[in-house]
Amino acid sequence: MILCPNCQYQELTGALFCSKCGVQLLNPGDLNTQNIDTGGMDGSLVTRSPTDSSPATPIRMNSWISLHILESGQILSLADRPEFTLGRGSEGQPIMPDVDLSPYRAYDCGVSRLHAILRRLNDRVGIIDIGSSNGTFLNGKRLEGNVEYPLTHGDIITLGKLKIQVLLNNK
Repeated sequence: MILCPNCQYQELTGALFCSKCGVQLLNPGDLNTQNIDTGGMDGSLVTRSPTDSSPATPIRMNSWISLHILESGQILSLADRPEFTLGRGSEGQPIMPDVDLSPYRAYDCGVSRLHAILRRLNDRVGIIDIGSSNGTFLNGKRLEGNVEYPLTHGDIITLGKLKIQVLLNNK
């Protein structure tokens, strides 16, 4: 058993977060990563120059959407699910976004912990601002909160000041 340092709740051995208060139970340095079989996928990501803003091709073909972080040039190929929350992680935060943008200066850029939702429904792809503090923009135009706006390949979404190009895979 693991004793939560925050609320003293007893968790099962191996738990990463307290199920009662949400605090992280293990120091990230205490975790060991193990190799898994990727079934022949090499897992490599292609990065682009931050100055190259032309639409790129999504890297993993099983992903319907990839996000091109314009400042770093990093491309994030997302899993094949119909919906993702975008935001930034924070210590002690009980609900984490599906896509944690913290490694891309999300805090400095004003990205909220739960900022926006990317959603695919049939052939439509959309984005919804979910009450973010610093707003969500689509191709430079501010989005109204809790309203879905359509996305197309190459659109630029801005979460606070973090600019991301949307790369859609038409599979």
